[in-house]
Amino acid sequence: MSGYLEELKLPDFHFWKEIKEKRILLSAEIELTERCNNNCTHCYVNLPANDQDAKKRELSFQEIREIADEAVEMGCLWWLITGGEPLLREDFTDIYLYLKKKGILTGVFTNATLITPELVRLFKKYPPRDLEITVYGVTQKTYERVTRTSGSFEAFRRGINLLQKENVSFTLKAMALRSNVDELEAIKSSYRTISKDHFRFDPFLHLRLRPDDKRNHQIKNERISPEEIVAIELADEERKNGLLKQICEEKKIGQETADLSDDNQLFYCGAGKTSFALDPYGFFKLCSSLSHPDCVYNLRKGSLKEAWEKFVPQVRVMRTEDEQCRNRCLQCPLINLCMWCPATAYLECGKLDGHIEDFCQIAHARAEALGFEKHIEKLI
Repeated sequence: MSGYLEELKLPDFHFWKEIKEKRILLSAEIELTERCNNNCTHCYVNLPANDQDAKKRELSFQEIREIADEAVEMGCLWWLITGGEPLLREDFTDIYLYLKKKGILTGVFTNATLITPELVRLFKKYPPRDLEITVYGVTQKTYERVTRTSGSFEAFRRGINLLQKENVSFTLKAMALRSNVDELEAIKSSYRTISKDHFRFDPFLHLRLRPDDKRNHQIKNERISPEEIVAIELADEERKNGLLKQICEEKKIGQETADLSDDNQLFYCGAGKTSFALDPYGFFKLCSSLSHPDCVYNLRKGSLKEAWEKFVPQVRVMRTEDEQCRNRCLQCPLINLCMWCPATAYLECGKLDGHIEDFCQIAHARAEALGFEKHIEKLI
């Protein structure tokens, strides 16, 4: 969204402060499907491409149109289309064009393996606000070790080449995984010049949105160590500067509207402040990771207006009575260097106020590397 704000020539800090205080709806993320043609080791949501049960339960084009219409009426300006692999939807072009013609700034996340000349022409005529593609490796061996899909590397390269040939802009990103950590530098070097924006990576792997012990074990095996994460972050100047900026913030985005004396408020993040997420089956969420049953709203049985105006405030005032969460996590001076939030706590621990030891270790490793660790005792 920062790029969008720059285009509007609006003062970033004051603009965001005002819209967060008023909870103005600006953006949405819609997962068109959880189905994917790859089977990545780290994925927290994917289902087989031919999963017929999932396909039958997915929102129809007409249902998506109705939700989009209501979102636009409420002032929503920007939508991100994601998945699974959204290009698996046979009606992807219809959905994309409908959003574009509604005047919505529309972005797409894809693995690029299903890019066709027809889709390239679509993106060239009606450019996406962002077209973001994930890279898993620079060699077939590494790439397909992650995707576990034969032929996916060649399909990825073909998709990239088609986009480049027609000068369709896209941004590349990478997941930092145990399976590809040795190629991260090579990935960055190989693809930096063709990525529209700053090449970025993500080392934080969510567990499955629906509990799955076997898949969760695979995800945990793909996580790299706190030391490896920090080393990669410090080698990236933009990432490093972002961490330094986070240290200076008071406490998690959104706290400026919270009661600072309230030590058991769960949601200090920006979830539900300016955006919402929509899963393939019509469930409204404050963010794509927040899957606790008390934090989802079925739009097939209600309206977006009701979800935004009545349901979101009910979720954001949720409290915790867990002493460890209140006294350790929520009061921790390193909370801005930690990826802890109620959504990830539920995925990791089965409860919204659970302690995530892995994230805690990463926060301390970041603090030590940035020279902030020595100040902790003074801040407690």
